[in-house]
Amino acid sequence: MNLAPWIAMIAVVLAGGATALQAPTNARLATAVSGPVNAAFVSFAVGTAALGLLAMALQSRPDVTAMRALPAYAWVGGLYGAVFVVAAAWAVPRLGVATTITLMVAGQLMLSLVLDHFGALGVPRAPISLTRLAGVALVIGGVLLVRRG
Repeated sequence: MNLAPWIAMIAVVLAGGATALQAPTNARLATAVSGPVNAAFVSFAVGTAALGLLAMALQSRPDVTAMRALPAYAWVGGLYGAVFVVAAAWAVPRLGVATTITLMVAGQLMLSLVLDHFGALGVPRAPISLTRLAGVALVIGGVLLVRRG
């Protein structure tokens, strides 16, 4: 039995839980540092320091030759993360954690379907199907239920 997919799924679920913790943590930080942009800046500074320490502990060094060969879009992942953190820090006090995270997951799923369908950004191609659309519709329905609750 190949455990790798199960370990990956558990890791992603735990990362999702961390995202749920990150949103209210950064929202609270935003009140102390005068806004969500400053909160995101502090959050990324702490994250950068933590990653630097981890890289040193693992003695991990980037392959500069491989970095030079990357397409331009590969360099903007941090920008997406910054948008995510600022949006969450701003939205949590207005919408609550559950609604904010559910909406973010809905947005992730909708764009994920498009990326998969076209095989964009180097991901394996997986055409949009009624089953996949139904899954996203269920999440959007969940947003409505969470918001009403």
